[in-house]
Amino acid sequence: MPTGHTPAGIHDRLRELRDLKELARRGPDPHATERQHARGRLTAHERIELLLDEGSFTEIEPLRRHRATGLGLEARRHYTDGVVTGWGTVEGRTVFVCAHDFRVLGGTLGEAHAQKIHKIMDMAVAAGAPLVSLNDGAGARIQEGVLAQAGYGEIFRRHARASGVIPQITVILGPCAGGAAYAPALTDFVFTVRDLSQMFITGPDVVQAVTGEEVTLNGLGGACVHAEVSGVAHFLYDDEETCLAEVRCLLSLLPSNNRELPPTVFCDDPADRPGEALLDLVPADGSRSYDIRRVIEELVDDGDFMEVHAGWAPNIVCALARMDGQTVGVVANQPTVMAGVLDSKASEKGARFVQFCDAFSVPLLTLVDVPGFLPGVDQEHEGIIRRGAKLLYAYCNATVPRVSVVLRKAYGGAYIVMDSRSIGADVALAWPGNEIAVMGAEGAANVVFRRDIAEAEDPEAMRRQKIEEYKRELVHPYYAAERGLVDDVIDPRETRATLIRALAMLRAKDADAPRRKHGNPPQ
Repeated sequence: MPTGHTPAGIHDRLRELRDLKELARRGPDPHATERQHARGRLTAHERIELLLDEGSFTEIEPLRRHRATGLGLEARRHYTDGVVTGWGTVEGRTVFVCAHDFRVLGGTLGEAHAQKIHKIMDMAVAAGAPLVSLNDGAGARIQEGVLAQAGYGEIFRRHARASGVIPQITVILGPCAGGAAYAPALTDFVFTVRDLSQMFITGPDVVQAVTGEEVTLNGLGGACVHAEVSGVAHFLYDDEETCLAEVRCLLSLLPSNNRELPPTVFCDDPADRPGEALLDLVPADGSRSYDIRRVIEELVDDGDFMEVHAGWAPNIVCALARMDGQTVGVVANQPTVMAGVLDSKASEKGARFVQFCDAFSVPLLTLVDVPGFLPGVDQEHEGIIRRGAKLLYAYCNATVPRVSVVLRKAYGGAYIVMDSRSIGADVALAWPGNEIAVMGAEGAANVVFRRDIAEAEDPEAMRRQKIEEYKRELVHPYYAAERGLVDDVIDPRETRATLIRALAMLRAKDADAPRRKHGNPPQ
């Protein structure tokens, strides 16, 4: 065959291929995209283009079709089978994506659809790169029966095996109902969009039939419900564009897998920048509140951090940020909400965040201002012992660099749980106004000196005297430092510089866990 000769028919084949791929991208009919936009939702490809670097997406199996028959499916064998899968880059780093296409069979999951997801999940683990799932589907494809159910089972199994190996992120951009809702719950982070995202195990009709309760889709499992009530969703945004931009931001803070450290970026915010504002942000009076997020802003690079679960259990703040260009996970009590007390929800929120940071080599910074665990019958009946132990277990089990700072109050068991030196903090610091004690001086004096107060001629004067005595003996700022439970008491203005030096020292920390199959954390 002469050089440069083109075999007969190849141009026809290329045109056919181009037309098929255009059909797969366009959807099953010319108006499918219009209907999706009319619902206020983007298409799968539009979402992927927002998520990934421009022109970086490589799609796999765009021409996949199901092979099911019966119940009319043989006449609806559309390309992609309702899910777009492939890989691309975010800020130059590889990311794998699967995106439900609601235009094709409602984005429902059947055998072929599931197998595409299985393949991309396996590829993500093999390549050691994050997986982002863009969910917008009506659940299992009923016409395919148990094959669809088995397809979900294989997805669940893969999510569990990939947990702690690669970052897994789910973005809910439409309905996610029935068994399908368990897949997002198995991933590390769930993003939602207001008035768009819906997740529930049983829909409003079933709920009404079984319990008699009338509820709307959003009232049952809308974005606000899961971001503020159930805690299923970690992030809530007003539109898809902002949501996907924030997914990119999160990915930029995380390593690609558990064998890598988080990426380091150039930082022009000086490591030794003094924090003059900190002197006024935290009141010396322990009964006055302040916003711990203002303190975090003063400590981290450029005042920029990404808060996780901002709307749920707000009495504890969990956030990802950078210090001197290095990613850190911040856990902090929030005095503006319930005085920063730990309750069952805050304990669970903190525990999951600590476990994630430990799994992906993200150092932990803990800012402590906690009056204790929330007392009450409801808390005891909700299992505050069991659920509070989750946070304790997570910290005790963590092998990443851990630095804690007592800003003000640190009372009782809550002080121990908030990454104290006694449970393994590598560096424990405190500000000069710290009060580290079993309980506040007022309560302690009432217990320890109860008889003296009761028998005094002036009980109130005796009580004030004993409170001052207790403070003088046990609650002064240097009591813990004198006994080695705090490594140093520092000038608040030097906190950023001190933390950065400590984290730099700990960067090569090697703390192997004991050999075991796995632990058995409190449930």
